[in-house]
Amino acid sequence: MNQDHAARLIARLLALRYLPREDKEVRRLLVDAGFRDEVEQRLATNGLRLLAHPFSAYVGVALTRECESAVFEQNDAWQSSNLGLPKDAVALLVILWALIILPKRERQQSGESAQKEEQTEMFETVKLTPLAHEASRGIAENVLLEDYGKLLGGKARLQQFALPQLSRLGFIERKNKVIHEGPLLDLAFDYAEMAPRILQGALSDLLKQRGILRDVTLGELHNEEES
Repeated sequence: MNQDHAARLIARLLALRYLPREDKEVRRLLVDAGFRDEVEQRLATNGLRLLAHPFSAYVGVALTRECESAVFEQNDAWQSSNLGLPKDAVALLVILWALIILPKRERQQSGESAQKEEQTEMFETVKLTPLAHEASRGIAENVLLEDYGKLLGGKARLQQFALPQLSRLGFIERKNKVIHEGPLLDLAFDYAEMAPRILQGALSDLLKQRGILRDVTLGELHNEEES
């Protein structure tokens, strides 16, 4: 019996919310242009788009820009999340993305540049090198709570509600009182759109004071967009 592989992959992405790049069907998606076009077209007809950043270990789906208002605009107000996240949890998610993903991307960009001469595959099919796998580093919970607890409703609220909620949703993993990147953290925001806002905004000064952002530059963002 013939199988509709595109429908199968889309169903898995919707049900499971993310899949690793090592997955057999995902690998086909990344190397088979025709298969990818079919998947993206089917997603688009239902107001969805593929999330497959070359430096993320997972792929997922998100709303198209045109359909965001249909989901997020409720009762003349724009909802911060369709996952039931309160605003303080969304703010914490942004901070964790900035603390973990931005420095990780800097390390990945450095690793990618070093192996560029040996890279023969398309940018979308770039393999995660050992350096890239090791690039994501955790944040100690006590440091996060001390630095941002008062800004986000108090240490107790973050520890008892916000962090567990982000963990259940797959954005972070908590191990031995250290917060690590979860499968969905790298896909949570559009990097090319979000990174400049953080690097040029008030959060940038705070992160730089703590030595989190040192050499992350907007030039890297432009290079990534052009690739």
